[in-house]
Amino acid sequence: MRHLTAADIADLDKIYRLNLINSITGYKPANLIGTASAAGATNLAIFSSVIHLGSAPAVLGIVTRPATVPRHSYQNIKATGCYTINHVHHDFVAAAHYTSADFGPDESEFEQCGFTPAYRDDFPAPYVAESRIGLGLRLREELPIHNGTVLLVGTVEHIYLPQEVLNADGTLDLQRAGAVCISGLDGYHEATPLASFAYARPGQGPQPK
Repeated sequence: MRHLTAADIADLDKIYRLNLINSITGYKPANLIGTASAAGATNLAIFSSVIHLGSAPAVLGIVTRPATVPRHSYQNIKATGCYTINHVHHDFVAAAHYTSADFGPDESEFEQCGFTPAYRDDFPAPYVAESRIGLGLRLREELPIHNGTVLLVGTVEHIYLPQEVLNADGTLDLQRAGAVCISGLDGYHEATPLASFAYARPGQGPQPK
């Protein structure tokens, strides 16, 4: 088994290290973050850093990269306090990945990448009309991280999804929804269900659901 220390990792080629550390955590969710500036200019960006932070209230986090260069999603979220999280599906992964290109501030990824902005229930941030599962969030706090990244914590105010992907127990049939996941920076995968277990209790062992 190969062993890499912190010093070994620091000495790796930049691109090799980037690929390794982005892959080492395993599969990550693929989402498009939709925002609009205070003036209404739309922006769309692929994110693999959406994390669950709590269910009551419903709280999710996203990690943004250091603001050493303009980060349009971050700037828009700060300006308006609102953003959307939209699942990426297998039928538009290429277009979703293309949103990571360095488009200018006056170029909307919605237009450049072939997506349709959808405004729902007077929420100020655009959803992706092509996405089957969309969430509207309001920024609650911003937590700086020592490496210059920022954890943005938002409360979920809206959820839109097809009834047929919602299971009786509240879980989602993500395979039926066509949701994909990401490995590393640019690998996209379809997930196949493996197993589902009941709530774990000591002394019972793992119980099928």
